[in-house]
Amino acid sequence: MPDRPYVVLSCAMSADGYIDDATDRRLLLSNDADFDRVDSERAASDAILVGANTIRQDNPRLLVRSEARQAERVRRGLPPSPAKVTITASGDLDPGRSFFTAGGPEVSRLVYCATPALAAATGRLGHSPGVEVIGAGEPVDLAAVLADLAERGIRRLFAEGGTMIHTQLLAQGFADELQLVVAPFFVGGGGAPRFVGDAAIPFDAAHRMTLAAVAQLGDVVLLRYVTRAQGVAAPGQVSAA
Repeated sequence: MPDRPYVVLSCAMSADGYIDDATDRRLLLSNDADFDRVDSERAASDAILVGANTIRQDNPRLLVRSEARQAERVRRGLPPSPAKVTITASGDLDPGRSFFTAGGPEVSRLVYCATPALAAATGRLGHSPGVEVIGAGEPVDLAAVLADLAERGIRRLFAEGGTMIHTQLLAQGFADELQLVVAPFFVGGGGAPRFVGDAAIPFDAAHRMTLAAVAQLGDVVLLRYVTRAQGVAAPGQVSAA
């Protein structure tokens, strides 16, 4: 068995690198063609990872949308959608969010929580169907999380954000592939979140990523990079929310 899953980072961002604006409304950075591509990537994955802040702010369902793709997964003996995974330091999550309620009980929901918050998080979330709350150290040990996922049979992990998760995976050298979609407009800052935060990320000018593919999807462009992350030392950790 591998030490950890193959990790794919997925992000849609503006031409100036923002993943949202500073308003309360959700900013759509992609289009229908790319949404379908993302659905295909979800269907091909064993688990989908988002951070706790993404659950709180965006309330994603994290399900395969296409009935044909669901049926193909079931034909192969898999649940219709991949397992859902999140990482939280506080365990402060609402069990009524779509992460926990969308999809049937056959879809696993794994919550990796900082150990001091484990008891409270288990009491809050552990009664939801298909949910397992796992202590993951203090602070949360991302390497241990990935190793545990591998032991559970997760071979391909599709990380859909947000900023903290993407920054942490990149900073620790755990990102194997980036799928970046660039929208044809600017956000202009104003406190808006970016794709990654401030961190010592090892993929610098001396350790360049490999551009594996470029594709136009309507008015957005997909850039697929391979990071060769396994050969880069991890410089440090970034805390989860």
